[in-house]
Parts: sequence; C-alpha cells; structure tokens
Amino acid sequence: MSSDDQGILWEVFIQVKAGRAYKHVGSLHAYDKEMAMKSARDLYTRRNEGNGIWIVKSEDIVSSEAIDGEAFFDPSNDKVYRHPTFYKIPDGVKHI
Repeated sequence: MSSDDQGILWEVFIQVKAGRAYKHVGSLHAYDKEMAMKSARDLYTRRNEGNGIWIVKSEDIVSSEAIDGEAFFDPSNDKVYRHPTFYKIPDGVKHI
C-alpha cells in the first residue's frame, strides 16, 4: 500500500434507540471491518448518540441513477390503487 492509501471507504449508519431505523451519519476510511467499526464508534457515538452501528463498504451500495428516474419508477405509476385518492372515504369516518 502506498503512503496515500487511506483504506476502504465505509458508510456508517447509527440507530439512536432500539427499534428505530438506522440513519446514515457519515463515511470513514479503514483497512478492515474491525477498524471501521471501532472508528465508527469513536467518531459517531462519542456522546452516547447510538444504540447500534451498521457499517457498509461504499462499493457495495447499489442505487438508482437520476438519469434512470422516470423509466425506473414508471411501473408504480400505473397502479392507482396504491394512491389514497383511489379510495372513497365513507361520510361517517373521521380522523383519517
């Protein structure tokens, strides 16, 4: 490894409380998962902000591309039953 090699880029997700969703909090460089986990703990939970940590190699994350947006999401647009406007609410129902 060269002197400018920072290791693998990892994405860090923190769970604030048990049962809650994990949220992306940042990225870090580390050479292996053990180092990444310790670094994530030290960087992102210094003040007891977290209950759980996920770390994921950035290269393993797959996402849709903005250029593919319309074609990628188009199949859901023809399913009107997924939209709340499809259903009629009876007159006696309140608080929906």
